[in-house]
Amino acid sequence: MTIPPPKLRRTTPFALPALPYAATALEPHIDKLTMEIHHGKHHQAYVNNLNDAVKDTVYAEYELEDIIARITAADADKKIRNNAGGHWNHTFFWQIMTPGGSPLPEGQLATAINTTFGSFDKFKTAFSDASKSVFGSGWAWLCVGKDKGLFVATSPNQDNPLMLQLAPKIGTPILGIDVWEHAYYLKHQNKRADYITAFFNVVNWKEVSLRFDKAMFG
Repeated sequence: MTIPPPKLRRTTPFALPALPYAATALEPHIDKLTMEIHHGKHHQAYVNNLNDAVKDTVYAEYELEDIIARITAADADKKIRNNAGGHWNHTFFWQIMTPGGSPLPEGQLATAINTTFGSFDKFKTAFSDASKSVFGSGWAWLCVGKDKGLFVATSPNQDNPLMLQLAPKIGTPILGIDVWEHAYYLKHQNKRADYITAFFNVVNWKEVSLRFDKAMFG
């Protein structure tokens, strides 16, 4: 497997990105308290732990994407793997949601979804089923594969399909849902299916489409 050369080296610590909307903005679908804890506590912890974990390692000055691409299953990489994944996954997650949601996919993304899954509703079922199937903590993803086709995948814990050394199927995520309990338990308790339904009300399909176009056409 060929891993692309790293970008210019990082010279500042990793930092928590600001939410692109207020913590209240996704209500009633995702509540304020969940957002405040999820972003301000959980995501911040991944950032803090990642900065600590990369000290004095080969990853010390790597950009986040380069760490993700190179991380391995070795025990020595475990803390970096978990926290780099947590930082990347959550940064992505905030960006693919928007207050009130957005119109359903159009254009080439809509065509690709219909071609791959048969219809948007069938895609939604496949993505929802994958999200429900994650045992314990993890994520579900819609990705563009190396063959430029769409596929749905899941990953455990804070792994993702960009982890070239680890992912069973490599792809570029364009949509993802966090199904760790901290993402939904305050509002939905153990009803993950209700959270998944709520999530579809805040998906930023414009952002998903932009990510699709970039993955497809550069």
